[in-house]
Amino acid sequence: VQLQASGGGLVQVGGSLSVSCEASGGTFRNYVMGWFRQAPEKEREFVAGISRGGGSTDYADSAKGRFTIYRDNAKNTVYLQMHGLRPEDTAVYYCAADRFLRNTRSSASEYEYWGQGTQVTVSS
Repeated sequence: VQLQASGGGLVQVGGSLSVSCEASGGTFRNYVMGWFRQAPEKEREFVAGISRGGGSTDYADSAKGRFTIYRDNAKNTVYLQMHGLRPEDTAVYYCAADRFLRNTRSSASEYEYWGQGTQVTVSS
């Protein structure tokens, strides 16, 4: 499966932004999906994950209450809606997919497919 992330940009502190990731070349509903992010000189970290049907989600502590992950299997797309953005949310955001995971996982190494990333910059 190929993943194409989009929607990043520049936003002020406290603002909102939504990023999306469209999949192609596979049966999207068969994949557990995740969002990760990587800031300069930092390791890639888990942000949120969602089950195949969308009924189960998981969030990093830093994302809870501010970010929402959801998917539209008819559109082969997973979204990450972000509110209350902070400077520390500045990073390249990556979507990831895996066909064999039973549930969402927070380890990047467990996801097989990755999108190219989209930059999110929160300005103070």
